[in-house]
Amino acid sequence: MKVAVVGCGGIGGVMAASLTRAGVDVTPVVGNEKVAQAISRAGLRVRELDGTEWSVPASRTPVLALSDDEGPFDLAIVATQNTTLEIALAATLPHLMPDAAIVTCQNGLPEDRARSLVGNRVIGCVVGWGASMVEPGVYQRTSRGGLQLGRPTVSGPAPEPIVTLLEAASQSVLVDDLAGVRWSKLAINCVTTTFGAIGGAPLGKLLSHRSIRRLALEVFAEVAAVAQASGVHVQPVGGTLEIDKIAITDAERAMSFGSPSLAYKHSVLMAVGFKYRRLRSSMLYAIERGRPPEIDFLNGEIVRRGALLGVPTPVNAALVDEVRAIVRQETRSEIPRLRAIHDQVILGRGKGRLAA
Repeated sequence: MKVAVVGCGGIGGVMAASLTRAGVDVTPVVGNEKVAQAISRAGLRVRELDGTEWSVPASRTPVLALSDDEGPFDLAIVATQNTTLEIALAATLPHLMPDAAIVTCQNGLPEDRARSLVGNRVIGCVVGWGASMVEPGVYQRTSRGGLQLGRPTVSGPAPEPIVTLLEAASQSVLVDDLAGVRWSKLAINCVTTTFGAIGGAPLGKLLSHRSIRRLALEVFAEVAAVAQASGVHVQPVGGTLEIDKIAITDAERAMSFGSPSLAYKHSVLMAVGFKYRRLRSSMLYAIERGRPPEIDFLNGEIVRRGALLGVPTPVNAALVDEVRAIVRQETRSEIPRLRAIHDQVILGRGKGRLAA
């Protein structure tokens, strides 16, 4: 099987390296010449969570763009940023076999966008672990987890062979309810990725603040409400948070002195913050490097869908506005910006001041 891994940043780089080490014929499609040169010179290099490092020579010369010389491919794994998904798909499609599947690894809800361009050959992949490219061709895993794959429609390609193939990169499972898992991961990203971009700090430091934890519970509530209105039941991603259960309820908002259930939810988020205390936002990296952040495909997705379905999403809307202000350099990434959103949107409702 000839495989193209399109987008060898953190996630794509680890996948390309792991598949290559397992003997798969992989062509890495990279973002810039420096990365291509580094991989050609020293191979694909991976640093695991336990500190061990390994490398593997690329089975095919890394390229900046596919051409007829490399293809046709039996499978494309597209791990680009959401902001360049359509461009990547349009450039990849001409170099695939007629029945080749395309695996989408982006955060958010990329499958509908992908299907509008390439049809029902799409298989969704929810990535439950983190990775970043710390230098050209060097990839650092940042958290544990597995891959959950599924078809967005019943008429898509059979995913079982791809699940087996991707076992080389990470523990992989086939899920029946791709939408439910996608929405759960979207909720998590709407907090971890976006809060990190606004707060400018690792997740552990952010979630040590009670007001920021409350903000997270409100985000989860809005995502769960929009998902429900969309006919989706959110499913846990690989043993992580159950979004519909951790989301704040109207009854908890109305309690003047808090409640045991709300205290429990805060404690869960504190535990998450401790476990992933060093996790740094990929969106923050993008902003620092002058790249477009994925905010429109995360919290912005919730705001758009909420507006169409008549579901209020004031917290997510405020987060979107704040990220855009940071990009315009009207403000900067710092923890007080998240506390200000909490005070403006949550305390501004005139409810639950003491429960916040």
